[in-house]
Amino acid sequence: MQTFFVEIKCALGRTYEVASALAEAEIASEIYSIAGNFDILAKFYLDREEDIGHFVGQKVQTIPGIVDTRTIITFKAF
Repeated sequence: MQTFFVEIKCALGRTYEVASALAEAEIASEIYSIAGNFDILAKFYLDREEDIGHFVGQKVQTIPGIVDTRTIITFKAF
């Protein structure tokens, strides 16, 4: 399994709508509201053979209300 996080910037006033859409899609294992340059932090797991870039581009960035993302790829959990 690959574990990675995506920071998501939402259009003004649409954070809860985006978070709900992520939850309904059942693609993220955890979804958090955060402060700073991004509005949401979502944690994802993919099988090793799946491409993270395609997943983010096709499953995450296409959710209405998302204006920007930043993907953080992890290596090891301690």
